[in-house]
Amino acid sequence: ALFLPPPAPTPTPPTTMTETRQQGTRQIPIVCPGHTRPLAELQFLAVSDENTDSRTFLVSACHDKLPMLRDGITGDWIGTFAGHKGAVWCCRLDPTGYLAATASGDFSARVWDAITGASLFTLPHKHIVKTCDFSHDSTRLATGGHEGLLRVYDLTKLKPGDSNVEPALSLPQCDSEKVIISKCTWLDHSTVLAACGDGKIRFWNVTGGNLVRTITVVDNESVAVRDMELSRVMGNDKNKLILTVAAGDSVFFFDLTDGANEEKCLLKLHKMPIHFRDEGGCSLHPHGKKFIAGGSDLWVRVFDFETGEELECHKGHHGPVRCLRYAPNGKTYATGSEDGTIRLWKTDA
Repeated sequence: ALFLPPPAPTPTPPTTMTETRQQGTRQIPIVCPGHTRPLAELQFLAVSDENTDSRTFLVSACHDKLPMLRDGITGDWIGTFAGHKGAVWCCRLDPTGYLAATASGDFSARVWDAITGASLFTLPHKHIVKTCDFSHDSTRLATGGHEGLLRVYDLTKLKPGDSNVEPALSLPQCDSEKVIISKCTWLDHSTVLAACGDGKIRFWNVTGGNLVRTITVVDNESVAVRDMELSRVMGNDKNKLILTVAAGDSVFFFDLTDGANEEKCLLKLHKMPIHFRDEGGCSLHPHGKKFIAGGSDLWVRVFDFETGEELECHKGHHGPVRCLRYAPNGKTYATGSEDGTIRLWKTDA
């Protein structure tokens, strides 16, 4: 389970300019090779403390079973988490950057030492695990997938090598039928959001195990919520907590500044020139003035947050775009594709 040798040389820009359809501008993205199958998820994390300079990391989940850790600025490979026997759908770092978690098609989630690459805990499930996320204090891990169960594990009670690990909490999303969980994320210390295959996002109080609220993103139970990102952006009067969601053929923005109890929270809804039925995602710029989206085609698009107007459209990938995320400083963003590559793009704000 230790890190493997580098799978490819240090990322270098391609020799030809990237095509674009907007304003005659062109970009040369940094191409990060190494993966051999379609990408599934990307996550940036900026880490700093009193003793070290700030550093940004990028983790990637991929169907090649080998999630990777990279430098988030240069794209340089740092390490690979080796051990899963199926496609990895999700990879997350905890807020400190010392732990990593992965969700896999091998019916398990794993917790890793992000410094050494050692596998610390294996969390068995009974079906494909699609998503995982650390609590804000790094003591708990939420998982979800094809079982339709939101599980919460208390990591403080687990010991390395445990083979029979049971969750502290297991919550079915629907009593009458199984509803697949595509993404999960912690809203606060006691609330986990579960994005589901029936077009809904459910807010769960994991202290009491009760459903607090449900947002119907798409009023069609056959349309899944494909991507969900929670980010804090600077507003005129206060920091806003914005939930960015990709579902169907649209991107939605919800204001969750007041937590799970605010009823009228839909800020914007923008119909896209692509769809998110099979893959894709979206990400809001840290300043909140624009967002990126990609999905059913090869183009990476930048849109205005207020109007939904397309600002940029870049082509560099050779397969549909499956995942996208802005870096914490907003100067770059990463895209992952079915072509097995990650590309780092510059942004002008």
